[in-house]
Amino acid sequence: MTFADKQLQGREIITKAVCGKGRKFSTVSHTVTPPHHPTSILGAWIINHQYEAVRSGDGIEVIGTYDINIWYSYSKNSQTDVAKESVHYVEHVPLSYLDPKHRSSTEEVSADCIQEPNCIEANISTSGSGVVVRVEREFSVEMVAETKVWVACFPGGYDDGKELEFGLGDGDYEDLDPELLDDEL
Repeated sequence: MTFADKQLQGREIITKAVCGKGRKFSTVSHTVTPPHHPTSILGAWIINHQYEAVRSGDGIEVIGTYDINIWYSYSKNSQTDVAKESVHYVEHVPLSYLDPKHRSSTEEVSADCIQEPNCIEANISTSGSGVVVRVEREFSVEMVAETKVWVACFPGGYDDGKELEFGLGDGDYEDLDPELLDDEL
């Protein structure tokens, strides 16, 4: 049975769907000032990462915190200590795709951390009193909302015992010229 055999109708339905997506990779620097002037950096790591997503303007903001821990030596490498600092951040992730016809009153946003905050470099600052830490992180965000979609429907329903064809009919290829085919593909 083809579309021509039945009269095709369309309807708009309201459904929840992904109406916006975005992704952002970023590298940021933080300066941690330990209680003693560091001689050398022995290790730097990030722990206790927490975040949430909120809708903001033309994108989604990821609001979060993490702790930076720096193990360092001081007093000419004779003693060690760990400096700890909590960092608060707001990362604006623009939406690369946005359905303009979604119902804004039904928006639900979420964020996934693709790359957890990770220390990629830690150096003693030029003043010698602090440690500059470079951190990389990446987020993927999504907005789900109600939107309208158009669906094809058949009046009276569909009979499961009959085959439904979505292609062209059998005689629609008769006018094609076989000489136009490229055999060297």
